[in-house]
Formats: sequence, C-alpha cells, structure tokens
Amino acid sequence: MRLSAVAPLAIVLAAAVLAVLGYLSLRQWQATSELLFRQQSREMATMAAEKVRMVLNQMEDEIVARLRAAVGRPGFTPDALPAFLADAPLVGRLYLFDRRGHLLFPAAFTDRDAAAIAAIPGAIPESFWEREGRMRLGVGGETILATVLKTAAGAPVLAAFSRDPEVLARDIIARTLGPRAGQSFVAVIDEQGRPVYSPEPLAGAERVVIVSLGAELPSWRVALYQPAGLSPREAARRQITLFTAAFGLLLLVIVGGLAATWRLVRRETQIARLKSDFVANVSHDLKTPLSLIRMFGETLEMGRVTDDRQRQEYYRVITRESERLSRLIDNVLDFSRIDGGRRTYDIVPTAVEPLVRDTLEAFDYVLRQRGFALTVRIDPGLHDAPLDGGAVAQALANLIDNAIKYSADRKSVAVEARGEAGRLALSVADEGIGIPRVEQARIFEKFYRVGRSDTQGRRGSGVGLALVRHVVEAHGGRVTVESEPGRGSRFTLWFPLGTRRATA
Repeated sequence: MRLSAVAPLAIVLAAAVLAVLGYLSLRQWQATSELLFRQQSREMATMAAEKVRMVLNQMEDEIVARLRAAVGRPGFTPDALPAFLADAPLVGRLYLFDRRGHLLFPAAFTDRDAAAIAAIPGAIPESFWEREGRMRLGVGGETILATVLKTAAGAPVLAAFSRDPEVLARDIIARTLGPRAGQSFVAVIDEQGRPVYSPEPLAGAERVVIVSLGAELPSWRVALYQPAGLSPREAARRQITLFTAAFGLLLLVIVGGLAATWRLVRRETQIARLKSDFVANVSHDLKTPLSLIRMFGETLEMGRVTDDRQRQEYYRVITRESERLSRLIDNVLDFSRIDGGRRTYDIVPTAVEPLVRDTLEAFDYVLRQRGFALTVRIDPGLHDAPLDGGAVAQALANLIDNAIKYSADRKSVAVEARGEAGRLALSVADEGIGIPRVEQARIFEKFYRVGRSDTQGRRGSGVGLALVRHVVEAHGGRVTVESEPGRGSRFTLWFPLGTRRATA
C-alpha cells in the first residue's frame, strides 16, 4: 500500500477513534450529570420536608400551649373547648379524656369519632400519664397528636387532636413551600400518589425524587418534579444530540476534506505520471525522425548513393522527416501555448484542397513505406473557408498520424473534405483498432491515452487530440468521433463557413 493511501486511512481511523471516545465521554457526562442532579434534587426535597415539619411542629407547639393554658385555667370545663376550636383552624377533631379513659369532650360524636374514641385510651401507656409529653398515634389512617395536660386542681387529662388536611395543605404546606422557583417544583402527595399540594399540574411532569415527611405526616411525601421535556435525562439527551450532530458535522467536514485532498493528490499524481510519460513519448517520437535524418544524411555524405533518382528520394525522406520533426515540435510548443493561454489563431479565407494535399504530402513516404492505401475525396465545389491554415493543417496531420499509428492489419486511410449544411467537414478515417465507446469522450483530454494493451505499445505524446479539439473550437466548430473496436475510427472536424475574424 502506497503512502498516499496509508495517510488518509490513518486519519480516518483516528477520526473514528476520536468519535468513539467522544461518544463514551458524552455518555459518561450524561450519567454524571444525572447523578449530580438527583443528589441535588434529593437535598432540595429533604430541605422542603424539613421546613414543613419544622413549621408544623411550631404550629402544634402553639396549639398544645394554648390548650394547656385553657385546661389549666381555674374553673375550666369542656364547654370552653368549642371556642378554642374556633380559634384553631388547624385542629380537625379534638378529644379530651380523664385518667380512667372516660370521654370528656365532645359530648356528641359521629361513627368516625367513635373509632378514634375507642382506640385512643387503649394506645396510651400508663407511664405516659406521669409526664407532660406528646405521642403520635395512627388511627383510621390519620395521625393524632396526644398529650397529657393538668387542670388547675392538678388532675391529669388526655387531650388528642387530629389536623384538618385542607387547612394543613393551604395554610402550612402552601405557605411554607411557596410558589415554583426555577424549572423544578416541589409537591406533596399522599400514599396513593395523589397531589395534596402542587404549584403546577403533575400531568406529564417527571418525578425525580421523593422523600418522607417523617412521623409528623407518615402518609404524605414530598416529591420533586421536573416539567415535561425539562428532565435531566431529556436535557442530557438534547446536549448529546447537539454534540453528536456537531461532532458528526465535523467528521463529515474532515472526511470531505480527506476525500477532496485524496482526489487532488491522486489527480496531481496522475498528471505528474502523464507528464513523465509525455516527456518519454515525445523523446521517442523525436528520436525516430532524427534517426532517419541522420541515417540518410550519413549515407549521402559518404557518397554511397550514386543513382540520382535514389539520391533525390533520400533528399525527400530527409525533407519529410524534417517536416515530421517540425510538426512534433510544433505540437509541443502549441500545447505549451494553449496550456498558458498564449495560443492565437489568424483566421483568413483559405483554399481547402491545397491545405489537404500539402498535409498529405508530408505523409507520402510513410504511407508508401508501410503499405497504406490512401483515399482522398475533396468536394470540387468547396470555396475558400475561414481558417488558420497552419493550425488546421497541424490538426489534420495529427489525425492522419494517429490513423497510421493505430492501424493494424488493414492499412487504409481515407481523407475527405466536403461542405455540409453551411459547414466544412474534414474527415480522417481508418480501419484500425478503434476506440471503446466509454473512452471516446476522454480521448480529447490532455495526456489521456486509451488504457488498452494494443495501444500502450504505440508511442504517443497524448496531446495530439487535445490540440485538435482546441484548434476546432477556436474556429467555432467541433470535433466528432465515430469508432468501434476492431473496425476503425472516423474523426471529423466541423468548421463554420461563415466569415470570421482572427481569434485568440
């Protein structure tokens, strides 16, 4: 594997490792944030429960103190208790017993009161009567606070009272917990999970933590809620989604950059290789006519040719190979000018037939030597066409050279010049190896050569057809190709016959 392929692969692997580490870090961050949020939420709920218990105990202390003062007043009778209850809305029901467990208050009671009246005296231990303490009793699903009081005469009585749940929720819990602050809110629920107090509707909210209200309210709980969509899990999920999207976008940018860089490096590598092949092929193409010129020149110089006709033939060979050499050099120079944007064309009315004949004359020796059958068809009615004669001759010569180079057993070249629909058509056809359809669109790219074994053995610069297309398009025309592998190719240069000025 080449270094150019290893580097992008290593970067992609590093990006993948980074993505995995980033995902794991996000998951760890989510777990840590959820744990921290729950700890903070539990502390908040515990503080709310402590605050409710503290306020409730203070209120109960005040009720017991007032009840003690009322009972210890000289001349106290149970008839004074209704006035006490009217001034103590937190007290739901009040019961007063003597030492023997006889009910002193109320005089009249309901069936619900009867159950409490029957249960309370029996739940009080004998030792409790000897001290002024408090005891919480669970009777019928309620919490009843019991305490021993003494009358002015020193006789002990047992006072027991329950709390009014509505007053407890409205006057103590609501005022103590206050309105909602921030996103989370604290609610008090009963043992069935129904709200006793809540600043917000619980429907759709997520319960984060729940804590007990202790012995003061054993059947009630303080719960911390998070509104729908604002739970720590949802918040962490949104953060993870955001970070993942941003990280994914970053990875896409990295991968896109790597792909673009890889394509650029690959293209530059291909261009460098093609340029290297171009130099080698041009050197080979230059070497062939130079060798022939040298060989025939040395033969003439040494006087080995005595026949005038043969001597003239050698001179013609030297002339034709010199022209071929000049054409190759012109191709390279013109390609350099085109690549640098410096190639100009002098388009003037030009006779077509002499241009074609002169171009073919340069290949006369090669065609005869290699046994090619040459067919030339020129429309006799052709008028002068607006052309750069030298550039068009060079383009036509490149097509003829390719026809010779890529012919196989059937050695035939046909050149045609005709007028068609207001255009000049110059065609060069052969019966050679042909060009696959999938590669016909690319053969006019610079340095491109058809990737087949039967073409790779034939030397070529790879710029001939690129020059042909540039020449034709500079004249406002186009070049077409008709080819089938094994059956030859036909290249046609289409030039407009309208008057054109010199162009660059």
